[in-house]
Amino acid sequence: MQQQTQIAPLLTNILVSETHDLFVSKTVQNQGSTVNSFDSDVPRILVVDDHAASRMTAVALLAMEGYQVIEADSGYTAIKLVIQKQPDLILLDVMMPEMDGYQVCELLKQNEHTRLIPVIFITALNDRRSRIRGIETGADDFLTKPFDRVELAARVKSLITQKRLNEDLDHAEQVLFSIARAIESRDPNTGNHCERLVHLGKTFGEHLNLTRNQIRDLMWGGFLHDIGKVGIPDAVLLKKGKFTAEEWDIMKQHVLIGEKICQPLRSMRGVIPIIRHHHERWDGSGYPDGLIKDDIPYLAQVFQVIDIFDALINERPYKRAFTPEEALAVMVDETAKGWRNPKLMQQFIEFICCFKDWQLSPS
Repeated sequence: MQQQTQIAPLLTNILVSETHDLFVSKTVQNQGSTVNSFDSDVPRILVVDDHAASRMTAVALLAMEGYQVIEADSGYTAIKLVIQKQPDLILLDVMMPEMDGYQVCELLKQNEHTRLIPVIFITALNDRRSRIRGIETGADDFLTKPFDRVELAARVKSLITQKRLNEDLDHAEQVLFSIARAIESRDPNTGNHCERLVHLGKTFGEHLNLTRNQIRDLMWGGFLHDIGKVGIPDAVLLKKGKFTAEEWDIMKQHVLIGEKICQPLRSMRGVIPIIRHHHERWDGSGYPDGLIKDDIPYLAQVFQVIDIFDALINERPYKRAFTPEEALAVMVDETAKGWRNPKLMQQFIEFICCFKDWQLSPS
């Protein structure tokens, strides 16, 4: 127990520090040949078992299926090989000395760079408690020793296919976030507007007791709400004077462009209403659809409040930075005009009043 207590923090530090450079720079390499019905590079599988005979059996069966197989005889070695070799799947023995399979799986699933790697527990244990514990640590599947070759091949192939689909989705999301950051960099006057909105979205969402998925959508909205500005000409986007009617019509198109960019991704379903509707107003005078009151999606209302507040308390070419008190006064006045949800505005005032100055921006 003492050894495990000492090892776990060490391995966590290894994952955090070393995987960053390796996984961030990872590229998808497509090859012409197909192996085991996969259209790209040969899948790499890590087999982790402290018993040599069991490990060799799994290695032999997987090699016969055309996989590239690497081996580890301990949990600590497995962690190092995951960092170095970036496997597509891990067959992990549960009962190992010093660091068991549960600990290895938990560490990998907690790290953003390794969480998508499927883990199949290979164990002689077949009791309900062991499987529940495996599920809690993040295991994707279970096989009981001695395992059947056909079953092993089927489970491995299915999970690797799912992993690659998840990676494609993850890569697409990262591309969108990169585009959003590039758009923000086009206008140096906004500073770290997106990062501040992510921070405010998380903290205000928690204050409102929103669900985990709703808070995630608010945070993603912080980055993606203005992604449609990629389609707005610089002459309009960066203009410092007042817009003409024609220029204003062009600028208002950014919410529709942003919606079209994000619409193909199912993971963006909760963010799209924020992107499209964060310029609507409570009285129907907003755009693009002129929605009224609760017809405006709730998360779009929440996001609009934090977006306006951040714009007010930070300097722009056309205005000085307001104090939080001044910003709230402006927003209260706009609420009186019918632009904001009165109940939500009151909740936001209470939220800001609970904050210290250093909490208004991300650390």
